[in-house]
Amino acid sequence: MNNSNGGFSKTGLHKLHDVLARHVDSGKIPGLVALVSRGDQTHVETIGTMRHDGGPPMSRDTIFRMASTSKPVTVAAAMILLDECRLRLDDPVQQWLPELADRRVLTRIDSPLDDTVPARRPITVRDVLTSTFGIGMDMTALGTPIMGAIFEQGLTPNLPEPMPEPDEWLRWLGALPLMHQPGEQWQYHISNDLLGVLVARASGQPFESFLAERLFEPLGMNDTGFHVPDDKIDRLPPLYAPDPQTGEFHVWDDSESGRWSQAPAFAGGGGGLVSTVDDYHAYFRMLLNDGMHGSERILSRPAVQLMTTNQLTPEQNAARNAMARDNVHISFGQGQHGGWGYGMAVRTYRGDYANIGQFGWDGGSGTSTYADPNEQLTGILLTQVGASVPDSIRAMHDFWTTVYQSLDD
Repeated sequence: MNNSNGGFSKTGLHKLHDVLARHVDSGKIPGLVALVSRGDQTHVETIGTMRHDGGPPMSRDTIFRMASTSKPVTVAAAMILLDECRLRLDDPVQQWLPELADRRVLTRIDSPLDDTVPARRPITVRDVLTSTFGIGMDMTALGTPIMGAIFEQGLTPNLPEPMPEPDEWLRWLGALPLMHQPGEQWQYHISNDLLGVLVARASGQPFESFLAERLFEPLGMNDTGFHVPDDKIDRLPPLYAPDPQTGEFHVWDDSESGRWSQAPAFAGGGGGLVSTVDDYHAYFRMLLNDGMHGSERILSRPAVQLMTTNQLTPEQNAARNAMARDNVHISFGQGQHGGWGYGMAVRTYRGDYANIGQFGWDGGSGTSTYADPNEQLTGILLTQVGASVPDSIRAMHDFWTTVYQSLDD
């Protein structure tokens, strides 16, 4: 019998199944859906159930909360506008976002909110795309006045409290000083939500409508959006955040009555999408095809190359590397990739089994989505267990370790 499966070895795929099944059999992950694709060959695993106490089995069309794996997808909206010259990389954003004009910057990260100096220059589109516009999530600065204000004012997703509508959200953001000078340092997450507001203002369409019309519909991503409609809600499992001490399962977001059961006031590009393995496969395959989906061009080849190439200088990236290296006990080893493009990590050194040039990201809801242009490989692992415990992250590490072993050259 032929021992290959069009780019994956038969032995490797068996091992992949066994490794993933072991995580489900442990009782720590109720179920998962995984997809690996190379060239024209695609392999899918559906293991376990949608609830920790049983219930329907996982299926290929199960819908998951994509969390931060939303970032590599929603950034494509801005790239479309760059391709059309409706945005320019070094244009100040204040022409669309006047709330962010005339910025003030903290003198130190732990300064009172009124201890500021003027920003040296305006915030640009490039700053927002590279997550260096001056404010974001900094887990090394917890307890400082600025981080307290970010949490208190609802500038990040804070279940069960929803985020405000975009104009109000931006007014709140504009009332805060920046943590760093524009372009100075990478900071996580808030830039990706800001990007959605920028796209809406620049395009004249709600962010979710622009994404649906220009990306999801052309790619056939019919199950991707910012909420799950009533006729699909039975395909959405609960999202669990197990107790870090006991491992007891707690529902972080329910299905029928949860956050994603209705359209949100704020469509968050940083972590708001729901989707399926096949929808995300369509997107990452488009990136591997230099922006083409069949005979239709979604993005230009230079746009894809730009967003999937490291954009950070060593100085900008220092804080990101330190966060990944020094907080491994919190992140469970996520984040040590080297570089960052637009909305996604880009591997710049061989730190594990993955190749230099691999791009994508992970999500705190237990999701992992990457593509590797050197191998023409896409891998997607979706679970319903959040990162309050290391279990889904360990499954991600084992998934990728095994995927790279399964390649048949």
